[in-house]
Amino acid sequence: MMNTKHTKIALLLAASFSVALTGCGSDGDDGKDGIPGLPGGEPAEAIQQLKLEVLSVTYEGDNPTLKVFATNEDDEAVVGLSAFEVKKVAQLIPAGATGAGNSAVWESIGSQKEFIDNKNGSYSFTIETKGFNSELTQRYNIIAQNAMLLDGVTEVPHTELSQDFDGEGYDAKYTKNIVSHDTCANCHAEGEPITTRHSSYFTQETCATCHSTNLSTESQWKHLIHNIHNSNKSFTDKNGKEYTGVTAEALIQNNCQSCHVESEELTEWGNWTRVPTMETCSSCHTGIDFEAGQGHPQQSDNSNCIACHNASWTEEIHTGDFVEKKALMDQYGINVDSTIDPTTQNATISIQVVDSNGENVDLNTISAMVQRIEIITNVGPNNVTLGYYGKDSINAIMNGVVDTKATIEGGKLVYTTSADLKLGTAGSDDETAFSFVGWSMCSEDGAFVDCSKVVSDENMNFSYNEDGTVKAKWLKDDFYTGMKADLAFATLSGQAPSMRHVDSVNFSACATCHTPEFEIHKGQQHAGFVMSEQLSHTTDANDMPIVGVDACVACHTPDGTYASGANQGAIEMKLHSVHGQQGVIKDCAQCHNDFNLDAFKLKGALASSVIEAYSDPGQKESLYTTPITATCASCHGFEEIKNHAQSQGGLVNGPYQEANDAAQLETCFFCHAPTIFDHTAVKM
Repeated sequence: MMNTKHTKIALLLAASFSVALTGCGSDGDDGKDGIPGLPGGEPAEAIQQLKLEVLSVTYEGDNPTLKVFATNEDDEAVVGLSAFEVKKVAQLIPAGATGAGNSAVWESIGSQKEFIDNKNGSYSFTIETKGFNSELTQRYNIIAQNAMLLDGVTEVPHTELSQDFDGEGYDAKYTKNIVSHDTCANCHAEGEPITTRHSSYFTQETCATCHSTNLSTESQWKHLIHNIHNSNKSFTDKNGKEYTGVTAEALIQNNCQSCHVESEELTEWGNWTRVPTMETCSSCHTGIDFEAGQGHPQQSDNSNCIACHNASWTEEIHTGDFVEKKALMDQYGINVDSTIDPTTQNATISIQVVDSNGENVDLNTISAMVQRIEIITNVGPNNVTLGYYGKDSINAIMNGVVDTKATIEGGKLVYTTSADLKLGTAGSDDETAFSFVGWSMCSEDGAFVDCSKVVSDENMNFSYNEDGTVKAKWLKDDFYTGMKADLAFATLSGQAPSMRHVDSVNFSACATCHTPEFEIHKGQQHAGFVMSEQLSHTTDANDMPIVGVDACVACHTPDGTYASGANQGAIEMKLHSVHGQQGVIKDCAQCHNDFNLDAFKLKGALASSVIEAYSDPGQKESLYTTPITATCASCHGFEEIKNHAQSQGGLVNGPYQEANDAAQLETCFFCHAPTIFDHTAVKM
């Protein structure tokens, strides 16, 4: 029978808790031979998508019986689930209930792997709980593992459901909804484990329910999730996997608002500013011992945190740097033009700085604040010909000083290439020279400053030769801001330039993880430039600019980058190999808008390895792979697909000429028909 306990324990269910109703009924049609109001008829014979719904929660004493209904994508009842469980039952202890200043927390009170299959799509779980309190919100975390039905034939996709109720089985009156699963899915692939390094679970609701107060502070979700997503600390998990925070820094740049996104649906999205605690803060802020008073005034609990750390101050201190950075980036942009002298066949690049209104800015007025303007010119956007070491590149301005090879004319920065561009015949891809310009400005305390004020040994990073002498030095990241980059094309004949396709990967897809203000390659090598609408040279069906990643091939050439083929530097491989290592990207559609398979018709061999890794730069002899094979192998492994690829006309890690001659002989697409939603698809 329904539990009738009504003790009404005062657990501070104050106005700060919002009503977040979760339904437990179904809108399905009345089914024959089924449950009234729900699908009936013959059970599902195939399951592409498993849908779970809690029909009811009833109680005998403190022990709930949960009735769960399972259907497939066609609303057909699913009978015969095997690997099915209530992973956790948790109840929500309200903020302040365990002590003044403490945040609301989930407390695990039970689980159940045994169930009754009612043979009509419904399943019953009776769960013995420990410490049940009917005054609290109860969460049921239900998981169907990727397994077969009892028939041993029908596969069931992994599915998770976390649903909240009040302590009597009705709609929950409050819950803890700070970060949505959809926000996590901006980076973590939907329908895939959040991290294969640690677990096999798909949703942050599952993670939050399991990582409850029953675990140590370091393992509780409020501490662990921040520890993983910032670069201030590293740790090793129970499986011996090391988390350094470097990946998170590269993705979300330690920006709280990458995850804590304002939302009308998440009534407590701003909780992170309103409820500061030692447990949460210590996950990012290292070197603090609250009880000993080291790095922070001494305190033994959270009762006085809010006295100093009020919500507005907490938000300002944690978001100020990013707000200031965006404001700086938006102050200026650049427009880049390029022309080729038909006599010398050199490209002349002119760079006009513009303000936020698009008005021209005389570079002389801000040049002292320019940390770097880097100009890189290469040839052949689709099949880059000059390679990494053959390209023309210059830091035309460095720390406020204009290079002697560049000039400021009429308020513009002007530079003429000196390398032999080796331009091809009119209309060919290698007749087009393209120039990528990245730049950055010296900055401090949220404002642009004269570079002479920040350029000092104290503010520099150093690298050293073996004899101890300084090899290179560069300004620390804190003292400059990457600005919006631009790209220009020019041809010798004056005909329309050749351009690389941008319909495969749009930078907007990158920005869902990295944010639009991501300063790419910030550090010793480059200016820390920002991808923006200025790099667009085409628009979509709605006339919106498409910002592709085609500018990256100025350096990420078929011949690789500084390590030749050793680091798989060609853009076709680099993005796959780097993102594959992160353990976050598991789905092509996370990055790709489409697959432009015709683009391979314009490509040659790609440097994929070296004969002797890491001899002197420029001296490594690369090994090459045909382009389709190299692209696939950057995810699937070169040795793993070698035999198959070479049986279909490809070549793996061979001499350049042989691989280049075979580049258009691969027959991969005779059988394979990859799409972003199923890259394993084949023609039948």
